Amino acid sequence: MDFISYLINGVSLGSIYAIIALGYTMVYGIAKMLNFAHGDVIMIGGYICFTAMSASGNSWLGIILAVIVCTVLGVAIEKVAYKPLRQATSLAVLITAIGMSYFLQNLALIIFGSSPKAFKSVVPFEPLVLADGALTIKAESIVTVICCVVIMIVLVNFMKKSKTGAAMLAVSEDKGAAQLMGINVNRTIAITFAIGSALAAIAGVLLCSYSPTLTPYTGSMPGIKAFTAAVFGGIGSIPGAFIGGMLLGIIEGFAKAYISSELADAIVFGVLVIVLIVKPTGILGRPIHEKV
Repeated sequence: MDFISYLINGVSLGSIYAIIALGYTMVYGIAKMLNFAHGDVIMIGGYICFTAMSASGNSWLGIILAVIVCTVLGVAIEKVAYKPLRQATSLAVLITAIGMSYFLQNLALIIFGSSPKAFKSVVPFEPLVLADGALTIKAESIVTVICCVVIMIVLVNFMKKSKTGAAMLAVSEDKGAAQLMGINVNRTIAITFAIGSALAAIAGVLLCSYSPTLTPYTGSMPGIKAFTAAVFGGIGSIPGAFIGGMLLGIIEGFAKAYISSELADAIVFGVLVIVLIVKPTGILGRPIHEKV
């Protein structure tokens, strides 16, 4: 039963990574930019939900407000920080992303303080008890996995069947050609950041429900691991982000259980290095051919 318990915990954690990774892979796939402030948007979503629930006692209100605030924040970040850098070097984009990350962390420190907050789970259900009590599955784990699968399916169908999804795919292939076809590139990229940030809010609420401690640095390490998951699965691929997140969570869960909790992070990143040596594009990633 221990093995099954560790597997369930790994899948649950991996589902959170996958939701965050979906935001990363959406932004990179469409705008070809890495939003390293994404992890801190997760943290902001957690604080908005926490504040709303503390004031009203209504978890649904907290979730909705978190999604709205993070969506607006994502659009604002794109407009202020990333839009002026679309033609800039990768180094300039990276420095800006890191600066935005520190800005959001320090803003949270000023507004909410550095003391950890005890986050009340938004999941109202009781744990699922199986095998005469030998196996207990947290309700948060079940809800997280279901949310992850639903989000992935919705995103895949959105990209394939909606006009906005078609516009995103066109912008991803060639911004100039998309603009000549009448697609509003600026609006399409802004929508992409909005979707990614809304997913970050959902991930933040689920992460804080699963591990109920909230600080201004809550999103930092999960954000890095989710980026790792996106690269692992093939950044730019929605199913790849899902698979990468799941595998990363399972590897981390088993590493903590059977090897060492202190070495778990090193093992996770070590596996990523091995995968990228064997298959540099990730599991489902496609090689990009430069035109000369």
